[in-house]
Amino acid sequence: MIAELGHYALTLALGVALVQAILPMLGAARGDMQWMGVAVPTALVQFALLMFAFLALMHAYVTSDFSVLNVVANSHSLKPMLYKISGVWGNHEGSLLLWVAVMALFGALVAIFGRNLPPGLKARTLSIQATITVGFLLFMILTSNPFERVFPAPLEGQDLNPLLQDPGLAFHPPMLYIGYVGLSIVFSFACAALIEGKVDAAWARWVRPWTLLAWSFLTGGIALGSWWAYYELGWGGFWFWDPVENASFMPWLVATAMLHSAIVVEKRDTLKSWTILLAIIGFSLSLIGTFLVRSGVLTSVHAFASDPERGVFILMLLAVSIGGSFALYAWRAPSLSGGGLFRPISREGALVLNNLLLTTAAATVLLGTLYPLFLELLTNDKISVGPPFFNATFVPIMIPLFVALGVGPFLPWKRGDLTPVLRLLITAFVFAVVVTVLAGIVIWGQQAYALLGIAVSAWLVGSVVTEIYRRIRPTRSIGFGQAFGRLLNLPRAAWGMSAAHFGIAIVVAGATGASLLTTEKIEAIRIGQTVEVAQFDFTLTGVTQVPGPNYTATRGEFTVTPRDSGTDQSFTLKAENRQFLSNGQVTTEAAIRSASWYDLYAVLGEPVGQGRYTVRLYFKPLVPWMWAGAIFMVIGGLLSLSDRRLRVGAPKRSAAVINSTPDAPSPSAHPAE
Repeated sequence: MIAELGHYALTLALGVALVQAILPMLGAARGDMQWMGVAVPTALVQFALLMFAFLALMHAYVTSDFSVLNVVANSHSLKPMLYKISGVWGNHEGSLLLWVAVMALFGALVAIFGRNLPPGLKARTLSIQATITVGFLLFMILTSNPFERVFPAPLEGQDLNPLLQDPGLAFHPPMLYIGYVGLSIVFSFACAALIEGKVDAAWARWVRPWTLLAWSFLTGGIALGSWWAYYELGWGGFWFWDPVENASFMPWLVATAMLHSAIVVEKRDTLKSWTILLAIIGFSLSLIGTFLVRSGVLTSVHAFASDPERGVFILMLLAVSIGGSFALYAWRAPSLSGGGLFRPISREGALVLNNLLLTTAAATVLLGTLYPLFLELLTNDKISVGPPFFNATFVPIMIPLFVALGVGPFLPWKRGDLTPVLRLLITAFVFAVVVTVLAGIVIWGQQAYALLGIAVSAWLVGSVVTEIYRRIRPTRSIGFGQAFGRLLNLPRAAWGMSAAHFGIAIVVAGATGASLLTTEKIEAIRIGQTVEVAQFDFTLTGVTQVPGPNYTATRGEFTVTPRDSGTDQSFTLKAENRQFLSNGQVTTEAAIRSASWYDLYAVLGEPVGQGRYTVRLYFKPLVPWMWAGAIFMVIGGLLSLSDRRLRVGAPKRSAAVINSTPDAPSPSAHPAE
């Protein structure tokens, strides 16, 4: 009964979304306040209906209702409760329901918190948001109904993919969806502004919080997915440039660029057309990622579906959404002329460089992701574009970005001089040199390229600390007591920017250690045999069979002893191979021990005869810093989001400011930027 009610709510939500898509848009065109007012209640009702449908599907999973085909295909009565719940979105139909629920959530949030928005902009934004939802609801109801019944109902389900039965994958998809589906509301704001033909500082101030919210969750979702790949798949890496990984990374790069370009729109009334374009591209890349995951054009552990007919439907959605938005942009963008002029050496110039490098990086990832698909389509030749291509193209783009990231916050608006800025950054430069020299001594004889990553990381840390110091003690006449008071009173947006930049620095160091400084041993050993890895001895002390809730596990226990400690500081690592009862699939559970600056990583492989087992053992310096850095980035985004000045409309600019020339006084800079 509850499943039928969920299906009914889903169908009813389609009707409400159609009303929300049509009436407010017509009302905005006619200036009819009553029709525009329909946007708010319909947005709230649509969200309520979709949440009911989502909870109805969750109820079917929790109660193991095997009369629902989706539950049969993706659940099992022995599955732990956490994975019964996460199984709701661990499949094509359920994840699509989560997608539309998140879209409706953002529409409802704008309806509730957008009281300061102009009525026309608000109505058009919610109307466009509903239009996208209509497309996905039609796709779901016609081709991917999550409530489809099966008769007679089987006694047991087929279970969820064992690789997805993991805490990291339980929370990774919802965070990721809030991230890149959240970019839909930014897209809707951009299209609404194009229809109105008006983009100004107030629009930038209104759209930045939504971009920040989506960016923060997208950052957390990508980090969770990377963490899952690191400890669950047992290969020792954290990122493989898988096409589905890239599908979430590309919108992140563009959203990062848009966050910075919106600052220029708000402060200097320029880059308006470019910022609108970034908003369109960001969500368009999210839609392309949806096509990759659900069309069957690629095979991946992340992919949900392999039905070409569904892929054709999604391709039609892409053509309408992306093609329509770009046509609208081509029509209206020429009228969005910028007001503020600036010189290349200025805060605006630094942010433009930031945007160019980020979008070039996104284009590089897009090329590497789609090129094999187009080549196979045109020539039937299959090639693989993997880490060597991306490391050779993406990394060289990011290095100058990180260098510029340390300089940009010190430049004044409109025009500046590099000499005094570089003088301020002498301390940061010296810090980077000292850290690099010390690192070179420690890793002598290993990868020389690792020193470049460490140098960039140290440079960013030094520049962040220097920027905070400059804010709290702009002159030497200020005492430390007064400086400490300034530190406590810094705007949350300033703390957010510093935390995010510091997090990037830590992620760079962690990725450098994981990619270039790892020590690896792969050997076939017997119980009692010892393998030396870096400064540690790994001894396989036993292999036992262990029962689990819905699997049986072969557990290998390793005793690890530091060789140069001088004391007995041994500890145990337990790695497992799990065979699931429902389908016989085997997964690897790596054993990981994290310290402040390294990970020890052990994987038990298959038996190879004569009582020997293949083991993979790693010493991975700086890896824990990656996850710490990602946390700093998310905290930075949420701190900036909590700053009240990002939640209110920007004041109107005077004509003198809007039409200022390079020789006119520049408007005061936001203290957080």
